[in-house]
Amino acid sequence: MIGDMDKLLIVVVLGWLGAMLGSFAGAQVWRLRAMQLRDDKKDGEKVDEREFKRLKGLLRPIASDRSECLRCHHQLAWYDLLPIISWASLLGKCRYCKQPIGGMEPLVEVGLASLFIISYFAWPLPLVTVPDLILFVLWLLACVLMTILFAYDAKWFLLPFKINLALIAVATAYAALSIALTGGLTLEVMASLAASIFLMSGLYYIFSLFGWVGLGDSILGLGLALMLGRWELAFLALFLANFIGTFMLVPLAIRKELHRQAHIPFGPFLILGSVIAILFGDDIIRSVFEWSDAVLNILMV
Repeated sequence: MIGDMDKLLIVVVLGWLGAMLGSFAGAQVWRLRAMQLRDDKKDGEKVDEREFKRLKGLLRPIASDRSECLRCHHQLAWYDLLPIISWASLLGKCRYCKQPIGGMEPLVEVGLASLFIISYFAWPLPLVTVPDLILFVLWLLACVLMTILFAYDAKWFLLPFKINLALIAVATAYAALSIALTGGLTLEVMASLAASIFLMSGLYYIFSLFGWVGLGDSILGLGLALMLGRWELAFLALFLANFIGTFMLVPLAIRKELHRQAHIPFGPFLILGSVIAILFGDDIIRSVFEWSDAVLNILMV
């Protein structure tokens, strides 16, 4: 049995680890953006030259890469890079040029730290054996990749292909280990996984052929489907993604800013719906059936 002090220590470690990896994820978002601008420029596409000049320093080789302010390009010291703490202590401004740092970084750090802690308490499987712990570590790694995809798509309406592929690789290992831990590969498991892939990826591939969504959403859906593993959870994730998306778009509709040409990033909604389904899906489905049975019993009286 894990005591209260042990749980507190685990929560603190997971929170700090999540914040550190959130800082890493935020940095990767900007590096990916710099790479995209460079590649677009090479391909002859029009890019924002001011943005490219601001981010060009992030294209240095990893061996010589040093964190810097994206505005004044001053190299940052270790005490400028403490997750959450540095941003809060400086009131969201660079220590050297006093320009705003931006709100994405602390949101990513707080968000991933919170997700790590919530995952520990909501994890649907026991954390007893080494394979159990490996599965949880794979989930945390997938959370980092999903955070990068979430932030990038929310900001630039694009899902980086390399990160999508990395998520698929992690999700494949996660699915294989999860199946091994929960009864092995049976015909029923294979059918459920195939249905999950169709719901989360196949449908969006079909939609992409009509230009309704980007191909990146279909590729993201494949990674998420492998993580979800079961058609029931995939269906729930899809429902939640659309429900959350519709709810979030209501303010745009009220302000009459929602139109056919409006760019709506759906990747964040897919990720959010999938995370909820993985961590709480079984409880949600069980509650829905219990509520439905209660309503039917009342109606039949």
